[in-house]
Amino acid sequence: MTTTVQHLIDGSWTGEPVTERRNPARPDEVAVSAPSGDLSTVEDAIAAASAAQPAWAAMPAPARGAILLDAADLLRRRHDAVATDLVREEGKTLAEARGEVRRAIDVLRYFGSHGWRLGGDVFPSGTPDTSVFTRAEPLGVAGLITPWNFPIAIPAWKLAPALVSGNAVVLKPAELTPASATHLAAALTEAGLPPGVLNVVHGKGSVLGAALAADERVRAVSFTGSTRVGLGLHDVLSARRARVQLEMGGKNAYLVLDDADPVAAARVVAAGGFGLTGQACTATSRVYCTPRVREAFTEALLKEAARFTPGDGLDDGTTMGPVVSDQQLATDLAAISRATAQGASAATGGTAEGAFLAPTVLVDVAHDHDVARQEVFGPVVAVLPAGDYDEGLALVNDSPYGLTAGLCTRDLALAHHFAAHAEAGVVKVNRPTTGLDLNVPFGGVKDSSSNTFREQGPAAVDFYTWSKTVYMGHER
Repeated sequence: MTTTVQHLIDGSWTGEPVTERRNPARPDEVAVSAPSGDLSTVEDAIAAASAAQPAWAAMPAPARGAILLDAADLLRRRHDAVATDLVREEGKTLAEARGEVRRAIDVLRYFGSHGWRLGGDVFPSGTPDTSVFTRAEPLGVAGLITPWNFPIAIPAWKLAPALVSGNAVVLKPAELTPASATHLAAALTEAGLPPGVLNVVHGKGSVLGAALAADERVRAVSFTGSTRVGLGLHDVLSARRARVQLEMGGKNAYLVLDDADPVAAARVVAAGGFGLTGQACTATSRVYCTPRVREAFTEALLKEAARFTPGDGLDDGTTMGPVVSDQQLATDLAAISRATAQGASAATGGTAEGAFLAPTVLVDVAHDHDVARQEVFGPVVAVLPAGDYDEGLALVNDSPYGLTAGLCTRDLALAHHFAAHAEAGVVKVNRPTTGLDLNVPFGGVKDSSSNTFREQGPAAVDFYTWSKTVYMGHER
């Protein structure tokens, strides 16, 4: 059964489906058909958002939040159907897809309740009979460009703070996963979101995303995707002094110390490296082991890799879904091939059957090999040596990226030292690099981020608002 989606423009669903997205696990099955917008589509969406935003901003914040809460309830009632569509278009296992839909629901609830907390601060004034306070004002129209790997959770965590803050939105979902974001938009629309406040355009990012970034009416763009595309958007938006928020690539490292339990460490690394088919920006990609633990850890990691069963995410027994596309699979296999050409070897995996890439553990890897420096968006983990903690920390930090980093140890002092000195926006100790709480800030440093505003938690609202300071004199 094919799911058909359309653009959402000014409260109306429009556009004839002209593109097909095939199920990555079953290439003969068309999962989704969608329209492909052009510059006029973006123009209509921005115009609708610009017209709708003032009235939306004038609505009391608790009333805006109530719509998000109602949308969460609608999405909850459709949970299984939405999760199934997510599996069919993106490839996750059903358990992973259900978890992602639940996260989107929780994000809507979290920011829906934030409508009661949205406001400013009150300060003492040095002038008699004067009150000083701040107001959080919406920016206006925000453009959101989201990736395929979390096709409903990431749109939710960008949309929700933007909407509750009083902004109107133009959302550009990934071409590979148009259905999941459409389910989210449908829930918000049916919950009472006024026409034009949320607009969704489907099509090529090189066309639609570029148009969003270039339009003066769009006062902010939040982007999740590749570093190359993100930096290009940054240049365009910075040149016209618009706000920009980028979450980009990562080469996330884990450091396993001699005092760690090698089996527990392998379980943590496998969850972060092979879960979600390794297709997460926070996935564990390189592991540095100190001498006495490396052999035992590697053996344990191979056993953990063997526990993953690639297959169709809707099949019972599948614990790892397919790679999302033929292009991504070719990129992953090319990275493995380069690694072996440079002297590494695959202790397990390294091959694919159809779209299913076996969990891959690379050994005999040097720190200057491409596979230790460049992002591999798949279930590929490289194991490397580190002489001691200090060298391991230096190797973890010797990367152009800085999204997540992890440490396995029982030494509390070293854990705190690592937390203070790891050059990453998120640090995990004895926990997988994947998996985030929705109520705390998220983002990276270096080439993983624009290093401007954080996503998620209360910090997310800061990106979509500007602060106005008011001095109020009140003599009698």
